[in-house]
Amino acid sequence: MKLLQTIESDLNRLFIFELRDGHKIESVHYRGDTLCVSTQVGCPVICSFCASGKRGLIRNLSAEEIFEQYRIVSGLFPVRRIAVAGIGEPLSNWQSVKSAFWFFKEKGLKVSFYTSGYPLNRLSELIDLSHCGVTVSLHFISDDKRKRFMPFSGSSLKLLEFLRLKGGSLTRKKRSKISLGYVLFKDLNDSEKDLRLLTEWALRLGVSVTLLRYNETGGFLPADEERYEHFFRYMRSRSVKVTLSTRFRRDKIGGCGTLVVDREEAEVMI
Repeated sequence: MKLLQTIESDLNRLFIFELRDGHKIESVHYRGDTLCVSTQVGCPVICSFCASGKRGLIRNLSAEEIFEQYRIVSGLFPVRRIAVAGIGEPLSNWQSVKSAFWFFKEKGLKVSFYTSGYPLNRLSELIDLSHCGVTVSLHFISDDKRKRFMPFSGSSLKLLEFLRLKGGSLTRKKRSKISLGYVLFKDLNDSEKDLRLLTEWALRLGVSVTLLRYNETGGFLPADEERYEHFFRYMRSRSVKVTLSTRFRRDKIGGCGTLVVDREEAEVMI
């Protein structure tokens, strides 16, 4: 693996790597000490609103390729935390991701994950690891909408029911490290009914909510800022712990959902 290019903004650094077979992946260094790493070339979930999976899954990364992203970047900038949240679905490349996780832990790094949640048996194993947080990308309570816009991500309701059952075996501290990720889209999942259901599930599960602003990649619009704040205020009023998108996650360079397999090709397509 070799580092081809570094693109910087005022907030983030985006790294473009070329693998031995010529495929490209991206990683992001943000918050001054956190590296967001990729786990696959492409992504099998193919969310309609995410640039990373536009071409589907091309191949898995090896544990060494996942770890190599850290090794290269840590030689240039400080890295104390790893976010397994780049290109790819970590649970669909679980053995390599799990091996890389233990490499990171041996280096004394704090590791967190973003996942669509499937397969559920692997999600169970992930939750049991000594991680610093797992954000489960829910985005839609409705199974119909999840299937439409996240076609290979599994049922929302089965996922929530799994988390309910799994939570019964977890300590309060362990449950506090689980969050429901929810990107707000204008007129798609930002209704009052959506808000009530999301709040009720968060309370039932005893987990927090990561309320995300949509970084536009085509075909969708972010919910209005007023709507975004309304969701936040309502959930807080119901004693749900809510985390909002940080400025790093909303940055044009390396923001959530904006990483691609081949940036030059993506720019040509756009």
